[in-house]
Formats: sequence, structure tokens, C-alpha cells
Amino acid sequence: MKTTAAITAVSAYLPEYVMTNKEMETMMDTTDEWIRTRSGIHERRILKDKDKATAFMAAEAAKKILAKKNLSPLDIELIIVATVTPDHQYPATANIVGDMIGATNAWSFDIQAACSSFIYALTTASKFIETGVHKKVLVIGADKMSSIIDFTDRKTAILFGDGAGAVLLEPSTDGTGILDSRMYSDGAGKKHLYQPAGGSLIPASVESVTNKQHYVEMDGQAVFKVAVIKMADVAEEIMKRNHLTADDVAFLVPHQANKRIIEGTANRMGIGMEKVMLNIQKYGNTTSATLPICLAEWESQLKKGDNLILTTFGAGFTWGGLYLKWSY
Repeated sequence: MKTTAAITAVSAYLPEYVMTNKEMETMMDTTDEWIRTRSGIHERRILKDKDKATAFMAAEAAKKILAKKNLSPLDIELIIVATVTPDHQYPATANIVGDMIGATNAWSFDIQAACSSFIYALTTASKFIETGVHKKVLVIGADKMSSIIDFTDRKTAILFGDGAGAVLLEPSTDGTGILDSRMYSDGAGKKHLYQPAGGSLIPASVESVTNKQHYVEMDGQAVFKVAVIKMADVAEEIMKRNHLTADDVAFLVPHQANKRIIEGTANRMGIGMEKVMLNIQKYGNTTSATLPICLAEWESQLKKGDNLILTTFGAGFTWGGLYLKWSY
């Protein structure tokens, strides 16, 4: 029987501080109703501690996995962190996480594909399992989006929150696990959603900080238009490639960017919202962390053999879909 990469544990970490839409009203020209109508978001979590960042949240999620599975950190062979808000330009956040949890036998690296980072990381990690190179791989999606958000810009500030989610991948030969994935990118979309400064093109300077170039820049309408098509396209493609009908799918696990995009994807797949993992109202868009946070929140409702379709869309543009048969 073919070896697949199976998710054998999931976890999430969310900061304690809850920033409501009402609080947002005091910071910019917006209203609770305006935010809910356009995005479906009611509140989001913010990591307030100035001494903690993405690696801290990722490590907390990883520690929960180790505790759940009664594993030693030394059992972990590879750590991949999906993030757009690394603690530093270098070293990789995954390196820092490995040190924080004591995984001294693991090698580690980051993957950055904006909101698609986790699904890219999951696909990459699965190959190390399928080829027999590794038996225990941690894949973590984590972002401190509050660190790159201008809280006076209502186009972006209302959408994002902080959080982390993690999964453990192990080999399976029982027909469950990651069975298919399709990844896409189109760099022509760069101008619609990006962080202008902080890289080698516009290094940090007094001018770049004054001009607020280290914050997320987004043309919301342009992103929405492409996202609603591409997320639905790839979900439909994954279903067709694997001869799945709407009845065969236990849950759609969509990136939590906008409730209307999620509803559009579900409609294209022909599945009702009762089969959609939706928590954007509580956490907003946690970027790389949305998918694993969903899996952690719905874990108790999942049973072995359930067919899940994961789908995502992010800056770049990047998008992808993944077919996963639940393993426990």
C-alpha cells in the first residue's frame, strides 16, 4: 500500500486579547455593521506583548502537539513554519521555534506564500513523509499580522488577526492522509496586495517608515474578484480529479479571508454552509494560521475516513487546493 502523509494531531494557539469591531470604531472611520457586512468578522485576537512574536505563538501550538501525542521534542525530524511575519529577516522562524521547544534533532525552514503559506508548507512536508525520508514532521502556520497593519487604515486593519495552528504529519498506509494537491501562483497580482518596504528593494529608512511603507497595502476589490474565482476553481478541480461529489465531502476547510469568498467557494462546490469550517467571525484573517486553526477547532467533529477539501488564496497571487482523508 502506498505511503501517504497523515495528519495525526492538530492544535492552535490564539492570543488572549480580543479586539472587537466596537474597539475598531474608536481607532478609525468604520462601524461594527460595516465590518460585519463586508467581511463577516466580529472580532479578532491580537498579541499585545511586545516581547513576543510569531515564533512564540508557533512554539505554543507545537508544544500542544507534543503534549497531545506524548512525544519528546527529540522525536521531531523536521519543522516547517508557514509565515509572512517572521520574527526576523533571518534566521528562519522555524529555527527559533525548534530551539524554543527543544527539538534539537530537527532541521527547519520557513515557507512564505502569503495566505497560501500553510497549504504550500503542508504539500512540501508531505513529500518528506511519502518518500520515507522522515516519520515525524511539524507543520506550523503562524502570523502576527498586527505587526504589519496600519490601525488607521480601515481597508486592511479590520480584516486581520494574530494566531497559530500546527499539525503533525506521520506516515500512513491505510488509505488516509494527503491524497492530492494543486498549487498555483501568478506574480502579476503582486501590485494588488503587498508590503512595499522592508525587503531589499526598499530597505528600512526614516523615509520608508514615515511613508508607512512597512504596512500591508491592498486593493481589496481586485483581490476579492480574483480570490472568489481561484479558490472556487481549485476546489472544483480537486473534486473532479478525485471523482468526489458534494455528498462525498465531509468538510470544506477554506482560508478565512472573507465570508463572501467562502460562501462563493461552497456554492461552486455545491455544498451547504453546514459543511464549511467557518470561524472568521471570531479570529479574522490570521493569514498562514487560518487552516490549521480550523482543523483544531473542528477536530472533535472529524472521524477517520472523512474527506476534507482545503483551499486557499493569497498575495502574490498564490492559491491552492488539497484533498485530505482524515486519519483518526
